[in-house]
Amino acid sequence: MNFDIPERLVNYLKELDDFIEREIKPIEQADDNIRFFDHRREDARTDWERGGLPNEEWEQLLFRAKRIADKAGHYRYAQPVEYGGKAGGNLDMAIIREHLAAKGLGLHNDLQNEHSIVGNNVGLMLMIIYGTDEQKAEWIEDLAEGRRGFAFGITEPDHGSDATHMETNAYKEGDEWVINGAKTWNTGIHKAQYDLIMARTSGKAGDGDGITAFLVPTKAEGFKVEEMLWTFNMPTDHGRVSLKDVRVPHSSIFGGEGRGLQIVQHFFNENRIRQAASSLGAAQFCVNESVEYAKHRKPFGKALASNQGIQFPLVELQTQCDMLRALIHKTAWQMDTYGAFSVSDKVSMCNYWANRLCCEAADRAMQVHGGMGYSRHKPFEHIYRHHRRYRITEGAEEIQMRRVAGYMFGFMKQRAPKGVKE
Repeated sequence: MNFDIPERLVNYLKELDDFIEREIKPIEQADDNIRFFDHRREDARTDWERGGLPNEEWEQLLFRAKRIADKAGHYRYAQPVEYGGKAGGNLDMAIIREHLAAKGLGLHNDLQNEHSIVGNNVGLMLMIIYGTDEQKAEWIEDLAEGRRGFAFGITEPDHGSDATHMETNAYKEGDEWVINGAKTWNTGIHKAQYDLIMARTSGKAGDGDGITAFLVPTKAEGFKVEEMLWTFNMPTDHGRVSLKDVRVPHSSIFGGEGRGLQIVQHFFNENRIRQAASSLGAAQFCVNESVEYAKHRKPFGKALASNQGIQFPLVELQTQCDMLRALIHKTAWQMDTYGAFSVSDKVSMCNYWANRLCCEAADRAMQVHGGMGYSRHKPFEHIYRHHRRYRITEGAEEIQMRRVAGYMFGFMKQRAPKGVKE
């Protein structure tokens, strides 16, 4: 077994680093854009006069960076060649996302809103795989260019981790479907022109089948954003929405009638391994920064690095980083080789442990750096506040541990959802 990163990918990481220094860093440093990344970041990113929404200047800066990266051939790296990408697989994306996150906060990569010069455009991926020919013709270029997009309406106010018991429902009336219900934690709903609403169309609560995904225009009559939910980390782009007799055509069904949950599962598996890699990169950044600080900080006449009280906690974190990296690389390779659903248990292991590790590394970095580490003049509090979210979203760590247990004890089997070719 060869654990070396492929030479082509090593060269590509160097290419990305050169691109960041040449094209992205100058923009980050111009026009006081650094305010979005230094100690002013939370205030600069948040439009407090509009209920805590993301500041429009902040979002336009991210959009500009993505368009520059797209023009340079980086943004669509993970997408198929025929759609302007480089067909980068899960292993490639895991290595790239860790690399970019380990560089720290910056315009090249900001995980608060999944921004990166190498895009994790899950909506585009799902459209390519599950969209009808008509939907692909209408959506793909707009999704790739960032002209429009859709949020994900999965979680409900009274139903979180168990999506099979959702109360949102839809029934057919002539050539239309009528949707009623509510969704919460709709990330990006403040800008999304559509919401991918999961609604039960057949079966009973608890059934995996019978849930259908609908591409619902957010301007549709009866669709309402009730509130934007403030969180531990600001700004907020997480909305609670209600749907009252919302009518959509049959052509709005995405991925086939009754098969919406399979789309969600595919989205989670692809996104979780990449999220794990990003959390690992952020954790590694915290460890690296702490080691360097400990070498140079000299209270009582000697470097902090000479104290085992400083060394040992960082040694434990570094050990976990190295072990996790090996599992992430192996799991991502297996996904590329045997299919996205072939190692669902390992994906969950990677994800819940990486998110927990990142929080522990950020907390330790604050401790090593002392008062300055607790301040916003260092990025650790921001990393902690943001990555703490991932221990809950897209499957709380307890749910992912339950998933692993299901495979361990024989309650679940590794298999692809119906209609997904492995």
